[in-house]
Amino acid sequence: MSDYLEQSAILEKMKLSDLPDAVILHILSFLNTKHAVGTCVFSKRWGHLWKRIPTLMLHSSRFSTIKQFTTFVSKILTLHHTSTALHKLDLDRRGDIEPQLLKKILNYVTSHNTHLHELGISVRGDSSLIMRCVSSCHALTSLKLSLYPRGSTHIHNYTKTLFPKSLNFPFLTTLYLENFAFCGSENGCAEPFFAFTKLNSLVISSCEVKDAQILNISSETLVNLALHDNLLDFVKFKLSAPSLCTFTFTGDLLQKIYGSSLSSIKQVNIDAQEVLYSEDSAMVLLSLLQDLANVESLAVTSTTLQILSLVPDLLEVKFHSLCNLKSLEVELIPLQDGYLSQSIKNVMYKKAAAKSHEELLKLCKAFKRRMELPAIPDGIVDFLRQNSPSAEVNITTDYFIYFNLKQVASYLKTIWEARRLSTIVHNIINYGSQFAAPATAAPAPAAESASATAPATVALPNLLLCHAEKDDKSSIEDKVEKH
Repeated sequence: MSDYLEQSAILEKMKLSDLPDAVILHILSFLNTKHAVGTCVFSKRWGHLWKRIPTLMLHSSRFSTIKQFTTFVSKILTLHHTSTALHKLDLDRRGDIEPQLLKKILNYVTSHNTHLHELGISVRGDSSLIMRCVSSCHALTSLKLSLYPRGSTHIHNYTKTLFPKSLNFPFLTTLYLENFAFCGSENGCAEPFFAFTKLNSLVISSCEVKDAQILNISSETLVNLALHDNLLDFVKFKLSAPSLCTFTFTGDLLQKIYGSSLSSIKQVNIDAQEVLYSEDSAMVLLSLLQDLANVESLAVTSTTLQILSLVPDLLEVKFHSLCNLKSLEVELIPLQDGYLSQSIKNVMYKKAAAKSHEELLKLCKAFKRRMELPAIPDGIVDFLRQNSPSAEVNITTDYFIYFNLKQVASYLKTIWEARRLSTIVHNIINYGSQFAAPATAAPAPAAESASATAPATVALPNLLLCHAEKDDKSSIEDKVEKH
């Protein structure tokens, strides 16, 4: 309600009534449909303008009850001018949708698909009915589908929607798929996106491959690729995308990602999550980083670095990649008790035992006193920057209540003081919360003198610890549970 009142006030202040209908309709097309309909109270002229808006954004989160959402959508589809060309429809019902309402929406889309360029459907409903409708929309430039069976309760038990092998989308540039299954051909390779000759951005989330050992993502035009939480444990990724610039990965990294297009990537975001066989995952992660020859911006989570640290004798590995790195961002994520944390402890025990029996006993006692594992493994930041020592380092977090900020800041200060740099290290701690005013930690003392071996252009780290305020969609607890 507050959002609606705020947007209405803005529209009134702008004196939009002085503008032509076409301009007003263009402005209203950027609003959620519920708010756009609310403008009918402004005047008699505004009473019917919303009926000619070329976009419909139907989000159940904007309503107090599902019954209100169902009633609203039904009336909108009935009152919306049938002669109005529909350019965009975004249906977001993160839960079961009434079958009759879904049919009504899909029938409307089918009857207005000539000029439909952007289509988004996120529901739990009849996927076969949805895909039949989607396949008729040949003018699409953007398609977002998140389809789950009606009545499903556990994310890992959802039946996957089979992705059709032949779809005619000659103008498609943006594609988002969630909970789909890609079928392979006789050669043991799945190539679901080969026909999309203008594809620019691709996101694959919670998908799997059937009857194939390789998922080939082949596109001459693909620039942005994101892979999230996919069930592809025994499938290899093959990238054939010479224009690929941005790559994002979230989930269990168990299989090698290969292809010549890795060398074209400039920006990488990796959130490798805990898996049962962490050492195998660590080797795959190291292999991926070694193939990213021309990356300029690398963003990773602390969990990713902790998995990477399980590579045997990692700091002794000859690392020839990341030579063009300009920025390294590390997001601190709370590490839960589990296989990964135990694997890290085992590595620490092994190193301590190699030094002396006394060191091992000392470490055992420390863990018995509930000593926390380091948020960032020792030496790993320098390992990633060894071929680009001037790369800027930023450390951020939304989970400041789970970390000892002074300890992290002290860790960074120790690293850079160890290099005897003459430049002051600034650790910026910004809580970003209405309950905690932003504060800046005291700068680390400057070293006595600069070492001849330390490059003068070494970028110093910024520690940005930002607390994300809780809202209706997510919370810190939700994020911690996810990771």
